[in-house]
Amino acid sequence: MIRKSFLLIGSAALVIASCTKLDEKFRGQLAEGEVGQTGNVDVAALLKGAYNSMQTQFQDQVGNYALGEMTTDELIGPTRGADWDDNGVWRVLHEHSWDGDNLRLIDNFRNLNGAVYATTNVLNYNPTPAQAAEARLLRAMAMYKELDGFDQVPYRDPGESTVGPSRVRKGAEALDYIIAEITDILPTLPAGPAGRANVNAGKALLMKCYLNKGVFASFETRQNPTFAAADMNQVITLADQIINSGNYSFTPIYFDNFAPQNTTIGTENIWTQQNDEGISGSTGSTVRAFYHSTMHYNQVPQGWNGFSTLSDFYDKFEATDKRRGVAYPPYSGAPPNPGARVNVGILAGQQYNLTTDAPLDDRTGAPLIFTPEVSSIETGTNLEITGYRAYKYPIDYTNDGSGNIDNDYVYLRLADVLLMKAEAILRGGTGTAAGPYGSTPLAIVNYIRTLPSRGASALGSVTLDVLLDERSREMYLEGWRREDLVRFGKFLQPFQEKPGTSDPKYLLFAIPNQQLAVNPNLKPNPGY
Repeated sequence: MIRKSFLLIGSAALVIASCTKLDEKFRGQLAEGEVGQTGNVDVAALLKGAYNSMQTQFQDQVGNYALGEMTTDELIGPTRGADWDDNGVWRVLHEHSWDGDNLRLIDNFRNLNGAVYATTNVLNYNPTPAQAAEARLLRAMAMYKELDGFDQVPYRDPGESTVGPSRVRKGAEALDYIIAEITDILPTLPAGPAGRANVNAGKALLMKCYLNKGVFASFETRQNPTFAAADMNQVITLADQIINSGNYSFTPIYFDNFAPQNTTIGTENIWTQQNDEGISGSTGSTVRAFYHSTMHYNQVPQGWNGFSTLSDFYDKFEATDKRRGVAYPPYSGAPPNPGARVNVGILAGQQYNLTTDAPLDDRTGAPLIFTPEVSSIETGTNLEITGYRAYKYPIDYTNDGSGNIDNDYVYLRLADVLLMKAEAILRGGTGTAAGPYGSTPLAIVNYIRTLPSRGASALGSVTLDVLLDERSREMYLEGWRREDLVRFGKFLQPFQEKPGTSDPKYLLFAIPNQQLAVNPNLKPNPGY
């Protein structure tokens, strides 16, 4: 049974596709004949639409979450009897057996192209330098994610006709363009807040670019990427600039970064997508899909009993590590949780009513006990309880019914910056001291691990493999896991419920066949 996917329809709603004039049209945007006109165009509304064009791609379970997490050792979407099969679309992502007709690939390529189109469209109407800089950073993020997954980025220059097929940049050329774009706009981007495309967001995205530069150089080197010391030093320099801005600090509670009102209380967040209607005028948040897609039907709010995490991932955490899950403190609209049950993070074992503390049952009347065992296809009487369930955004009980929840989606945050800096030092960069975090990978990692908000023990040493595990513990389900595994050379290896080594072609996603059919500038990726 196909599960819910929330569509956003607003001042610049979602595109249908991106390769032809018809495909690129947004509902609420200007007509072809108006491109380049400067009359009574509300550029601020177009910019708002450009922000909104990113929402479904990053905030719904079918977007970046599916491609960045379901393809890895952190997330699985089991078929549960008649539920969640969706023609095997989740299963083939986790098992690395997708092709160019996979619905998730079609959706993601289309939505990323749509965001590129919406952000470019802002530039057609004489925006202010600040408006243009924000639109260009949004576009750089969409292009970066498309490059990471597909290695091919369709584009048009501002004012270019949409009648013919889009041109395409790929590989190193596409990355060089993204780096040049971000570098050019840094002096013009605002200092904040986190809910806007801002200067430190640009620097953090540049860090991603330089850290992965060797990975993106060509398809072949994604198997054995090289890491130039100059690129690693760029990562370190940018990290130090973000740290020395003094804008970010670690919160007392790890999950404050993802909670309702997180841009206010989550002081680690560098760049978020604001979802509060009163602040951003957004068309609604789909972040709620992250918790609805994993919770059981009998939990409140009612879940869809879908996705699970893997027990091998759960076992990476120490028992004291609060990132694995906590009883998040009572907040507006939340049930009292008298038993102090884990209510955010990874849900394992018996589940409880968070108002009465009574044990919950599944729909058959059996105890609702989430088990470590989970298979890609579940068929038995226990199919409702298999698999630990994980989500990072504490539930906005006050607004969940309306769908417009107040948890802002997190693109980039301080811990990611520090872990990228530690990795760059390990890969040949020169260690520097900025802030209280130390100048070595071990000092940086241990600073994060031993914070009261994390509660993990200090490590004795840090290798690249140890750092990859630490990125998983700190950054899980934030959409970066696939990229990390590719960069560390681990993506093709077997993991839980993916027993074999993958064909190297799966280091890239297939360009959707329907896109190849309408744009001759796109080419099939190697092996497809």
